[in-house]
Amino acid sequence: MTPGGQRESSMKQISIYDTTLRDGTQAENFNLTVEDKVRVTLKLDELGIDYIEGGWPGANVTSTEYFKQIKDYDLKHALVAAFGSTRNFKNSAASDANLNGLIAAGAPVITIFGKSWGIHVLQALQIELEDNLLIIEDSLRYLKPHVEKLFYDAEHFFDGFKDNSEYALKTLDRAVAGGADALILCDTNGGTLPTEIPAIMQAVTDHFAAKKVKVELGIHAHNDSETAVANSLIGIANGATQVQGTINGYGERCGNGNLTSIIPALALKMDYKFKVRENLASLSETSRYINELANLAPNRYQPYVGASAFAHKGGIHVSAVQKNPLTYEHISPEKVGNERRILISDQSGRSNILHKAQQFGINIDSTDPVVTAILKDLKELENQGFQFEGADASFELLMRKALGTIKRYFDLKGFRVINQKTGSDHDLQAEATIRLEVAGEMVHTASLGDGPVNALDKALRKALVRFYPNLKDVWLNDYRVRVLATEHGTGARVRVLIESSDDKNQWGTVGVSTDILDASWQALVDSITYKLMKDEESSV
Repeated sequence: MTPGGQRESSMKQISIYDTTLRDGTQAENFNLTVEDKVRVTLKLDELGIDYIEGGWPGANVTSTEYFKQIKDYDLKHALVAAFGSTRNFKNSAASDANLNGLIAAGAPVITIFGKSWGIHVLQALQIELEDNLLIIEDSLRYLKPHVEKLFYDAEHFFDGFKDNSEYALKTLDRAVAGGADALILCDTNGGTLPTEIPAIMQAVTDHFAAKKVKVELGIHAHNDSETAVANSLIGIANGATQVQGTINGYGERCGNGNLTSIIPALALKMDYKFKVRENLASLSETSRYINELANLAPNRYQPYVGASAFAHKGGIHVSAVQKNPLTYEHISPEKVGNERRILISDQSGRSNILHKAQQFGINIDSTDPVVTAILKDLKELENQGFQFEGADASFELLMRKALGTIKRYFDLKGFRVINQKTGSDHDLQAEATIRLEVAGEMVHTASLGDGPVNALDKALRKALVRFYPNLKDVWLNDYRVRVLATEHGTGARVRVLIESSDDKNQWGTVGVSTDILDASWQALVDSITYKLMKDEESSV
C-alpha cells in the first residue's frame, strides 16, 4: 500500500468509458446533432477511448439515428455502448421495449442502470425491494447473449450503501447473477466526498472476496460537490478498473467526472496502463474540438487542457519557469498537447508556431524575424477574438501572408445582401450581389440563398467558378457562430467558424467582426483561398 491507502498500480490495466454523447448532452446548452455525435465518436476513437456511450436508443430521434449511422464506420479501437435501464416491472424482459431497443441498436456493448437505493425503488419505481432485485437480474440475463460486453451501472450506489448497505450489495449480487461483465458504482447525486470512497469500495471488494466471486468494478462520479475527479481517482486507486466520465466534465447539473483531468492524472501521476496513454498529446486538441462542435466557449482555466493551465504572467514565476519549468508547472504541457505561455514575453508560442510551420510544410528557421512577426499578428488577432483551434487553414494562410508567399486569387470590389420577408407565414428570402476583380476582369453576379450567408457563399462561388472550375467540388460542412464579449450587447463581436471539404480533404477557417456577414465573408474567403492554394501546390 502507498501512503494514504492507495494501492500501487504496477502499470495495472484499466479502461476509460466516455459518456459525453449521453450523460454529457444532458448538460444545459450542450447540444449535438447526429453528425456531431459521429464526429465526436471518431475523435474519441482516435484518442484511444475504450468505450464510447452513444446514447439511449429510442429515447430520442438523435440517439436512434446515431446507432444506425455509426455502423458505417470502422473504429480503430473503441467499442460503442448503448445505454438503457432495467425492464419495466410490468413487462417481461422479452416484451420490454427498452431492452429490445438496446438489442436492436446493434452496439457491441450495452450498459444498463438499476436502482441501488431503497428510496428510489419504493418512491420512483413504486415497486417492492425484492421486485427491484428481480428486474436487475432478469434484464441483464436477457441482454447477455446479444453483446460482447455487458455493464451494469449501479445508480445512486454510494447513497444507497450509506442508507442500507445490505440491500445495496444485494443489488450487485443480482447483477453478477444476471451476467454483468462489470459493476459500475455510481455517485449519481454527486454528494459523496473522497473520504467516504475507500471504505465503501473496500466493503464491496470484501463482500465479493468472501463469496469467492471475481468481479470487475468501475466508478461513475458526478460533480455536485466538486469532487468528481477526486472520487474517480480514489475509486481507481481502491480497486476499480473502469472509470466513466465526460470530456471537459459536461453533464447534468454540475457535470460528470472530467476525463480531461482524470486521464492525465491516471497516466502521468498514478502510472496506470490504458490506450489513451499512448495518445495523451492529443488530449487538449480533443477537448477544444468538442467545445467547438458543441458551440461552447472553452474554460481557459481548466486543468491540463485550458489555455491558462500553463500560463505565467510576470515577476518571480516567469523568471523561475524560464530557468526550470518544474518550478511552477506540475507536468510538462506538451505531454497533454498544451503549451506554456509566458504572457509578457515575445518568446511565448514560438515553439508552437515552428511546430505548425513544420506541419504545414513551411520551412522557417527559429531565428527568422518572420516568426516574431507571425507571433505579433497572432496575438493581435487573438485579442480581437480570433480562435484558430478548428481553423488550421486560416492559421496557415496567416503564416504564408507573413512570408509573402500567398497569392491573391481575387479582389472584392463590393457586395450587398438583401433579406426580404413577404408575409408572416413566408420564409425569409436572401439575395446577395457581389463584384469581384478576377485575373484583371470585373465580375458581377447575384444569387439567392437560404439566409444571407448561404446567398453570399453562392454568389462568391458563382463569380469564381468560371476561373477556378475546381471550386464546384467544394462544399460547406458546417457553419457556427459564437458571440464574443457579450457585455457590449448588440455591438458585440462574433466569431464565425466554417468547415469546408472537397472529395479529398477537410479544412476549417475563421472570421471575427462586429458584423456577422463580415465575419462570414472573412471565413469564406479563407476557405476558397486555401482550396485554390492547395490545388495549385498539388499541380506543381
